[in-house]
Amino acid sequence: MSAVWKASRAAVKRRRLQTVVIGLVVLFSSATILLGLGLLNAASAPFDKAFSQQRGAHIVASFDLGKAEEEDVARTAKRPGVEAAAGPFQQAVVELPQDWLWMSAGSMTVVGRADPSGPVDHIRLLEGRWATRPGEIVVNWPVDGSPGDGSLGQRLKVPGAPPLTVVGFASSMSKSAGAWVSPKQMAAMQPTSAQMLYRFTEHSSDSRLRSDVTTATAELPDGSVTAVQSYLTLKRAFSSQADAYLPFMALFAVLGLLVSVLIVANVVSGAVVSGYRHIGVLKSLGFTPNQVVAVYLVMVSFPAFIGCVIGTAIGNAVAAPILRVAFTGIQTGSATIEFSPWLSVVTLLGMPVLVAAAALVPALRAHRLSAAQAIMAGSAPRTGRGLRVQRWLSGTRLPRAMSLGLGQPFTRVSRTALTMAAIVLGVTTVTLTTGLTSTMVAYADRGKTEGVAQVDIEAGSPGGKKAPRLDDAEIEQKLRALPGADQVRVRALANVLVGGSTDPRYANFYRGDTGDLAEEIVRGRMPERAGEAVAGPAFLRQNGLDVGDRVTVHLNGRQMPVTFVGEVMEGNARAMDFGWQTLERLAPELQATEYSVRLERGADAQAYVDAVEKMDPGLHASMKRPDNAASTTVVGFASLFTLLLAVVAALGVFNTVLLNIRERRRDLGMLKSIGMTPRQVILMTVTSVAGVGAVAGVVGIPLGIVAHRVLVDQVAVIAFPESMKDVWHVPQLAGLALAGVVIAVLGALIPARSAANLTIAKVLHNE
Repeated sequence: MSAVWKASRAAVKRRRLQTVVIGLVVLFSSATILLGLGLLNAASAPFDKAFSQQRGAHIVASFDLGKAEEEDVARTAKRPGVEAAAGPFQQAVVELPQDWLWMSAGSMTVVGRADPSGPVDHIRLLEGRWATRPGEIVVNWPVDGSPGDGSLGQRLKVPGAPPLTVVGFASSMSKSAGAWVSPKQMAAMQPTSAQMLYRFTEHSSDSRLRSDVTTATAELPDGSVTAVQSYLTLKRAFSSQADAYLPFMALFAVLGLLVSVLIVANVVSGAVVSGYRHIGVLKSLGFTPNQVVAVYLVMVSFPAFIGCVIGTAIGNAVAAPILRVAFTGIQTGSATIEFSPWLSVVTLLGMPVLVAAAALVPALRAHRLSAAQAIMAGSAPRTGRGLRVQRWLSGTRLPRAMSLGLGQPFTRVSRTALTMAAIVLGVTTVTLTTGLTSTMVAYADRGKTEGVAQVDIEAGSPGGKKAPRLDDAEIEQKLRALPGADQVRVRALANVLVGGSTDPRYANFYRGDTGDLAEEIVRGRMPERAGEAVAGPAFLRQNGLDVGDRVTVHLNGRQMPVTFVGEVMEGNARAMDFGWQTLERLAPELQATEYSVRLERGADAQAYVDAVEKMDPGLHASMKRPDNAASTTVVGFASLFTLLLAVVAALGVFNTVLLNIRERRRDLGMLKSIGMTPRQVILMTVTSVAGVGAVAGVVGIPLGIVAHRVLVDQVAVIAFPESMKDVWHVPQLAGLALAGVVIAVLGALIPARSAANLTIAKVLHNE
């Protein structure tokens, strides 16, 4: 084994540049793969872990106590397929007349539970204590962490009932309620419904869960079940933002992996072919065929391991900020978003194994050669199709240096194919990123008008300590009357329950100038009458809805059937948009919370802000700042890894040219001895890969276009319109056609200059 190690170490020293190439390629690939694995793991593992720890409910079901007795509801826990159940718990819907704590005005589900434990839905108490007496309430804290004890003691004023004092904050991964009270307090609230929490033995799909619920409630009267909330909907909501980034990470990880395999195979194949004499010497000294193979495997595994270690460290360093962006603004409950250490272990073990596997096939060629065959092959002059092509090209009008260069790729067809594949992947990535950047720039610039400012106004000072003196109609009228105002849009916000579920959704109600909202519609139309709504793709997909579907919305004790008439480009995964007519039917007493004012071209935005706050101290105005965090993250990530993969592809070309020069040292000496100048050597060497780069560009561009379309269609939180997908133009494609040539030439320049500087004596020294 010591002999193998010594021979491998000598090979590494002899091939320093190729060693560096392998190390860099594996470094880039390891970092990309680790990020992709981290995002994939974070999109589901934290939820599954927290859900399992809390014995989360696969189904949260609500029952109408006017149609089914509590005893009958309790018996559903014994039905086939039910693994465990808790309840029935009495529940009521409390209407919040105004914003309270972090919640908007609207509906909140309150459940009566004697304690937070039980066979299903172990509620995690974060601050304070559980509500055990009348007049106490524990509020659900929906995000990771804790609110602190500063909000304990606040009072919830419920219309028609004594106020409730907050004695604790808790978290439920099942989102079974917005708050909990003691059973005695719930009895005083005169509930009309009850809640059951189920865990089923089979729960892998929505269809299976629907079947389970049907079986469990089959003996109850028709219409007893008023709402069913699936944990799969919560899980999709948890990972919705991360799912938008996952296709990008996965694609770049696969591209990096393919480039790594291609270049490692190319390096080892070239090392074997150019080292025939060295193989023969090793075998003549007593190395067995297996030991010779081991020499080449160790030769590539050493730099691969070093590159993998550094790449894993880089991946761990940048993982935290990427995960922070991917999970911004979602409700995580008790799930903690973190980067799992086992992913680093998988990368550290997997990448070197993959490199060794890629090197094994070409290394086996050295296994088959006898010592005499290897030495003879290393000394034999080059013959074959490469020379025949060069003779044919010599009859053309091309300069002799170019004809010689164009014929070189045909000498080593397999090596040329590997090099071309690496360049194709580089061109594909460049094309993909070019289209992706164009799409994201168009997305970020939507609705922008040069020279036109927008002012956002909140009704109520920061912290809600001071309410406006004017009502929303008066505020809108005065905002339109202030100098510089062009368009005014009014928004009211409320929490609503959809289909009677316990997990509330946000409802935005708009009136005024909503032309910019209409521009966001990608399917259907804007709401025009009461009972119509639009939503973003994330909301529709998570809730299994589509344009034309209907749901029932509950707010302030009223309910209304709502039809989705359109899909907006993007939107909060928990929000729906309505016209003001729907608000007048559901909650006419609700006041507006926000005003968006578009100013006339050239108007002084700061002067308008000052005028608004002077008009009513209860209004807080600020100039709207563009928020392109998602666009910047995607474009930045794609651009960074495009640069890395392009460099890696160029390094593959560099390695190929270096191997060709080493194999053709005798030919170079002969050409120089008959008068070839250094400039002609450079031209010949660069030409030998420029043609390969041109062909790779033609192949890589359509692949990049297809990859771009697949990616933008897979972004779950944005529905890009066709205008943002169709970003390709003739000048742009013409420029991309040169990408393969540029990558090839950049990779060939350094070894070409090295070959040009070789003297005849040095070239022929060993011959």
